[in-house]
This record gives sequence, C-alpha cells and structure tokens, in this order.
Amino acid sequence: MATLPDFRLETHFAKWEFKARHHMTASDAQSMSLRDLMAMATPEERAGFDDMWLGYTETYGATDLRTAIAGTYAAQPVENILCFAGASEGIFAANTVLLDRDSHAIVVTPNYQSHESLPATICAATAVPLDPDDGWSLDIDRVAAAIKPNTKLVTINFPHNPTGAILPLDRYHALIELCRHHGIYILHDEIFNGLGPTGAQHLPFVADLYERGLSLNVMSKSYGLPGLRIGWIACQDRDVLSRMERLKHYLSICNSGPSERLALIALNHRDQILARNCAIVDENLPKWDAFFTRHPDLFDWKRPDGSCMAFPRYKGADGVEAFTKSLVEDSGVLFLPSTIYRSDLGDTPTDRFRLGFGRTGLDEGLAALEAHIMRNRA
Repeated sequence: MATLPDFRLETHFAKWEFKARHHMTASDAQSMSLRDLMAMATPEERAGFDDMWLGYTETYGATDLRTAIAGTYAAQPVENILCFAGASEGIFAANTVLLDRDSHAIVVTPNYQSHESLPATICAATAVPLDPDDGWSLDIDRVAAAIKPNTKLVTINFPHNPTGAILPLDRYHALIELCRHHGIYILHDEIFNGLGPTGAQHLPFVADLYERGLSLNVMSKSYGLPGLRIGWIACQDRDVLSRMERLKHYLSICNSGPSERLALIALNHRDQILARNCAIVDENLPKWDAFFTRHPDLFDWKRPDGSCMAFPRYKGADGVEAFTKSLVEDSGVLFLPSTIYRSDLGDTPTDRFRLGFGRTGLDEGLAALEAHIMRNRA
C-alpha cells in the first residue's frame, strides 16, 4: 500500500488548534454540550440513549439513524445510506473502492487535502482549478478537457472548503450530464450543505440527481457536532455501497452506539440546530465586513456563498505565511495560510488564508487581530 503524504491541515491543527487563544479558522459550526442536545430530546429519544446496549452496532449504521438520514434527501430510501466514522472514512472508502492503479481521477483545487492525496496515491489524477475571478466557480469545459478514457471519478465540494463558494446550478447540472455521458462517478463533499448566511442557495444533493452520484455528509460541520464522529454516503448504486461496507470491515467496523443515538436526536431536530448555526453566521459576517472595510490596503474580501468559511487575500509585504505565523505566535490568533491548501497537481493561490465565522466569541478574536495589525503598523 502506498504511503500517504503528511496531512498538512491536520498537522497544523495538531500544533495550534487547542493552544491558540482565538481559533478564527474553524470550518465547523458552533458545537453544543451533551446537556444542550439532550434538552431537545423527546422522552422516547432520551430513553433510547439512556437504555441503549453498549455492544457492536450494524456496519451499515442503525436502521432508525439511516432512516433519519434518508429523510434529509429528496428521494433516497434507507437502503441507499451507509454510515461511517466521520467523513474522512467515507472519503477513504469511496476512493479505494472506485479507483485502482489503472484509473484516472479529476479533482478541483484548492481543496481539502484528502480529496487530492487519496486519488493521486491510487492512480493518475488531474486538477481543475477553481477560478477566483469567477466567484471560485468551476469551468465545466476544463473538466471535459481533462476527461480520459479511464476517468472513473470526479470529486467536487460545494459549499467549497476553503472559499465557501457554491457552484451555479446550471454548471452543476452540466457537470452531472457530462459525467453521465462518460459513465463517471461524482463524489460530492456536501458536508456544509444547509449552513450559510440567510439567502444561501444550496445545491440539490448529487445522490438525488445522479445514479452514479455519491453524497458525502457528516454531523461535524453544518450541525456542529464533530465529537459524534458520524458521517455517511448516500448513493443509488448499491453495489458500490456494498463494496464500501466490506471495506469498512477493515476500518472502523461499525459506528459508536452512543454517537448513533445522539446523531439521531440531532437529525430529528435538524431544523432547530441549522437555524441556530445559520443565525451565528448571520451575526458574525457583518463583523468581518466591517473589519475588512477598515483595512482595504491589507486585504481583499469577498463574502462567501455558503458554509462558515472564507478565503480572503492578504496583500501585506511580509506575505501570508509570515503574517499567519506571527499572528498565532504573538497574538494567539489562528488562521490557515493558503500553503495548507497547496496542490501537487497544479498551481494554487499563495496569498490567501482561511477564516471561520461559524462560532460564537468572535469579538474577542477580532479585537486581538485588530490589535496585532495596529502594533505592526506602528
């Protein structure tokens, strides 16, 4: 088995995520306590958690949990849902099952690293860069030009990490039709679906639109419950699901029983949780608007379409690497520099950083950031 490269984002977080005083780059919505989640539960849901048996669970995931997950889609029965221990296990399973050394994969850049590293470790891969001058959108003609006779998989992610961009609906349909024509699977990382500012126009789930679409989702991001480690893939191709389920026997085997009960409670109250998390985004975004208005010489700012992340440009003479390094070391403010998102398949931006706005407590971090900038100006 080929050796995977160091996961830059996770390595950076391992050093700083729990050490920095102001985590200003988080991609997940505000988490809640177990007490707060259980306060939403009905008596029946609470009893299901309190009285559960702490044995092995079904590899596919508990039937009632998968039923609740299926209910978040327009047209997916429970048989089309396979649960994983988080989204990363799903990404690993999908790439391992769909690709072999004779395959070819297409990925968008910049992106979450495993969406490039995993296919590129298995087979040949081609990057199609998102265009910052076109709202970080995807050029479908460039995807078409990248297709080869052995192309098996196209991986996309909208709302996009790290830019928060959402692909225009007409381009999304064009991509699906292109892949349908060539018999190519689409792995769509949809873990930020439902999260964003008021008015965000989220895309339909790919599993609802395309017979070879794999919809990846998780409780971590839009729901703000990464501690549960519950993710899933929805797909109409049950043979692919079965092959991923058998691969899961070598990975987590099954999900945590307590996490499944808690995820079921959250999904049964998903509208309340998503409304809460989107309200935090609506509260925080104007604060970033005001900050960037005060510093136009240092930053270029574009409001994202969805999620709780953005990818502004840093224009300082010291460069984004030095800026983010001094920021966390001197002032305890954590951002992700764009080098975290570099690609081995092509050029990616080198002057940007990822910021987050899905959590409470932003005012303290903004004050520390402002003070850092003013000290360095002086």
